Amino acid sequence: MPRILIIDDDDAVRASTKIMLETNGFSVACAADGPAGIRAVEDEVVDLVICDLFLPKMNGLEASKAIRKIKPHMPIIIASGFMFGGGKCPEMPNFEAMTAEVSATAALYKPVKPKDLLQAIQKLLAVAA
Repeated sequence: MPRILIIDDDDAVRASTKIMLETNGFSVACAADGPAGIRAVEDEVVDLVICDLFLPKMNGLEASKAIRKIKPHMPIIIASGFMFGGGKCPEMPNFEAMTAEVSATAALYKPVKPKDLLQAIQKLLAVAA
């Protein structure tokens, strides 16, 4: 059973995502900030990380960089509810470019639909295998 780590400072997001993933056959660990997520990757067996972009103590990009140093091939999904730029608003930061800088494997906008998250997870775990 694949183990997924959710790093998100929102208790409701962590809890609801955990329930949804467990219902779909995954083992789930949770962390409320970047440093706790990094410790979990160091101390536990983790097959994939879902990381919020905006976190206390350390943002999701910094946490992802640290995780990459520990486990270079770890699939990482970065998620954010922030309204980014790109084609619609070029003066705002580009979410996909930011996540590509830290070699995130996928970038998803919140609120993430369960179907979309499960598809991303299944695809990334298949590639990692």
